[in-house]
Amino acid sequence: MLKVAVLVSGGGTNLQAILDAVETGRIRNAEVVAVISNNPQAYALERAKKHGIPAVCVSRKACGSGEAFDDALLKAIKDSGADLVVLAGCLVVIPEKIIQEYRGRIINIHPSLIPSFCGTGYYGLKVHEAALERGVKVTGATVHFVDEGTDTGPILLQKAVEVKEGDTPEILQRRVMEEAEWVLLPKAIDMLANQEEKG
Repeated sequence: MLKVAVLVSGGGTNLQAILDAVETGRIRNAEVVAVISNNPQAYALERAKKHGIPAVCVSRKACGSGEAFDDALLKAIKDSGADLVVLAGCLVVIPEKIIQEYRGRIINIHPSLIPSFCGTGYYGLKVHEAALERGVKVTGATVHFVDEGTDTGPILLQKAVEVKEGDTPEILQRRVMEEAEWVLLPKAIDMLANQEEKG
């Protein structure tokens, strides 16, 4: 059974997609063992509690220095016993010591088809604003492994989503979530949980 820790900063819609997929059997041989947020107000923590999953807040403010925050975040992940760390709308730049400790075991969902509209400064609505400004006809989402760069790790899965006439960043964001993010992230976790069964 693959133990998964989900890191979130906000509402946790991707977390909800994961929890639903575990409950309906679309994610097999995996369980969410902790939800960790850097934001004490994150609704994702409530979602975790409703599902009986430990909800942990590690806030930079409470920790003081960056180093103390990095250590506290690493400790929270280790304490959860997680085999896989999933970044689901996590706005924290993952510290190098965590990447080294969990190399090849951290995945992130990004709301574009990498290498388009990714890297430093591209997160949340900013990604969709940039896609609309550029006039692309197709966007989407990417699940990738996390390395020391921003959105630079090996790509695991991608799914394209059509950009429609009259889209606003908010409408496009919602479509990318519904058609790509909420499909890909559960699929990626299921893949990783079940390839280990074979090997």
